[in-house]
Amino acid sequence: MPVSAAASAREILTRLHDVMASRTPAQSKLNAVVEIIGESLRSEVCSIYLLREGVLELFATRGLAQEAVHVTKLALGEGLVGTIAKNVETLNLDEAASHPDFAYRPETGEERFHSFAGVPIIRKERAVGVLAVQHADPRKYEEVEIEALQTVAMVLSELIANAGLIDSADTSAGGSTRAQPTATARIAGFKLVEGMAAGAAVFHQPRITIEHTVAEDTEAERHRVYAAFDKMREQIDRMTSQAEFGVGGEHEEILETYKMFAYDEGWGRRINEAIDSGLTAEAAIERVQQRTRMRMRQIDDPLLRDRMHDLEDLSNRLLRIVSGQLGTAAQLGLRQDSILIARNLGPAELLEYDRRRLKGVILEEGSLTAHVTIVARAMGVPVLGRVKDVRRLVAEGDRLLLDVTEESVVVRPTHAMEEVFEAKLLITQKRRAAFAAMRNQLPETRDGHRVTVMVNAGLRDDVAALDLTGADGIGLFRTEFQFLVSATLPQREGQKRLYRDVLEAAGDRPVIFRTVDIGGDKALPYLDHDENGEEENPAMGWRAIRLALDREGLMKVQARALLEAAAGRTLSVMFPMVSEPWEFEQARAIFEAQRSWLEGRGHKLPLHVRYGAMLEVPALAEVLDILLPQIDFLSIGTNDLTQFLFAADRAHPKLAVRYDWLSPSILRFLRRVTREAHAANVPVAVCGEMGGRPLEAMALIGLGIDRLSITPAAVGPVKAMVRSLDHAALVTAMEALLAKPPRDMRAALEDWAVAHGVELA
Repeated sequence: MPVSAAASAREILTRLHDVMASRTPAQSKLNAVVEIIGESLRSEVCSIYLLREGVLELFATRGLAQEAVHVTKLALGEGLVGTIAKNVETLNLDEAASHPDFAYRPETGEERFHSFAGVPIIRKERAVGVLAVQHADPRKYEEVEIEALQTVAMVLSELIANAGLIDSADTSAGGSTRAQPTATARIAGFKLVEGMAAGAAVFHQPRITIEHTVAEDTEAERHRVYAAFDKMREQIDRMTSQAEFGVGGEHEEILETYKMFAYDEGWGRRINEAIDSGLTAEAAIERVQQRTRMRMRQIDDPLLRDRMHDLEDLSNRLLRIVSGQLGTAAQLGLRQDSILIARNLGPAELLEYDRRRLKGVILEEGSLTAHVTIVARAMGVPVLGRVKDVRRLVAEGDRLLLDVTEESVVVRPTHAMEEVFEAKLLITQKRRAAFAAMRNQLPETRDGHRVTVMVNAGLRDDVAALDLTGADGIGLFRTEFQFLVSATLPQREGQKRLYRDVLEAAGDRPVIFRTVDIGGDKALPYLDHDENGEEENPAMGWRAIRLALDREGLMKVQARALLEAAAGRTLSVMFPMVSEPWEFEQARAIFEAQRSWLEGRGHKLPLHVRYGAMLEVPALAEVLDILLPQIDFLSIGTNDLTQFLFAADRAHPKLAVRYDWLSPSILRFLRRVTREAHAANVPVAVCGEMGGRPLEAMALIGLGIDRLSITPAAVGPVKAMVRSLDHAALVTAMEALLAKPPRDMRAALEDWAVAHGVELA
């Protein structure tokens, strides 16, 4: 029978305390531990595996063959035990043999046991062992039993470290002793916030090692946590009130969400429950934090995972306060130009740094929608994310050359590398200055053909790019950003305020609002998921207009907010991922119904409403004759369209070679759509990364597309390309190339550009 909650971790810890205090050898203590856990959980098997020289060795067991102790060994990733250690994750299986990583070891005599549960023993953020239980009857262990195992694993971490039973703290996950790195290295990452920076490596915070896990006085530990919570909340309040940004940015909502986590009662309750089980304040915080990390590894939803990162950031802050180890790099102060290194960061922690000396950030994790990314973008700090093993490969004070554009960082560069980097930085600065000087020049070809170059935006602060780049307007305002950074569904007043601010900041330049593109891989934690559960292909699932039409109330609120915000102006709105004309008709009908409702109540309305559709689903191209008479403009979303046409996930590294915007099939498809739209006198634009690359933009112009909506950083290069172009010659060349496509279309276009003096820098 499973153990009850009352008799779980507290009873086990009480007995373990006596074992740890005894003067018996470490092996005897481990033998006693497996007996205690096995009895308490009424489990027939309890085993402890420890990491020694990169291999997990069975150190103690109750229930398995004693002859297997110190004989059975598993590599990291081998078997269930090796999988737990490698992934630092918990497994709970009613039938162990059904797991794909199951590996049978005959010397243990475990063939008669079916159920299996195991938790990692963690020391300094890495697995140094595994605690596992098994039972003959097939059943999953209950949540309270898993929590008891995880709590015991923390105590075991202290015991085995003090006994010297595990590898040195300086040992890597693979078991080999880490040498102090001295050689030059280039480490790859993922582009989060564009930019280049050079500086000394600074680690965000030193690791806090918890030396005492079992509490002597639980009430005293509880009071320590309460005091730490008060101090942490005071810090958060002070930081959020002193943030040095412009007024009204999306980052303000992010910081409010972060603040909400700091006051979350559920988090404090879970820490209290851990203290009740007999843990010290530090161990209780770490216990809850470990569970957060494990949950993060199981979460596919990037937005929910980002919010879990915020909670982990707060856990780190609380742990430093309660332990008295307050020395983060921010609090100690940056003494020179610095590149900050962390596994992840919360937005408030980033705000603590001196912005004069903080030149860049490198994260082991991180994502485009993470709160810290959005705040860093507002601060103008380049960020490189998903840099694996950076904290192992970089030493404090190492010289770093960060180039987010190249998605890499050079560690301990040579003198020659420094010179190349500085030259590129100088060229980048000069080029940026040259592009800035072009902001008042029109994107017009040498033979007088005008191209409209607009920017994509999603935050209130992004509108500033119009003046900086001289763009013609905002061709795509992604309204979902407000939904992604909010902890709750944005209310109509909040939406209206954002849309009005954007329109006012844009002045007489057009703004095209795309209705919310959420769902699928942009799932929101506060929005119920599809009844069918997780989607295998989220990009092609319940998202964008499909979700909005299904949740009509969502679109009604947004429609009213947009209509009210655009009072006295022209409102341009487009619907994403339209695959059939009736979807557009239904979405427009919702907007028109809200317009009639507002008009009937005397509200001031837009002077004119222009409706458009995004062509991202290839099927829509087959019914353009039905759709075009109903729309005011058409926008082609090349990012999704290309992956749908090629049946190639654009995020899959092995399929990157198939995701080519200059493939003849893509170009011919775009030409057909463009010709049909022009025949119906419907303006057609391209929104997406394709239009932001000079060579690809040149090809689009040759197809007859003369409206581009691109990232602000691409406006200067694309405008320079347009002004060096002979439009008539390009159109003729494109016709010839598509009539008989060359084997390498990209090379052919590059050759043509060079021969005709087109600037593609």
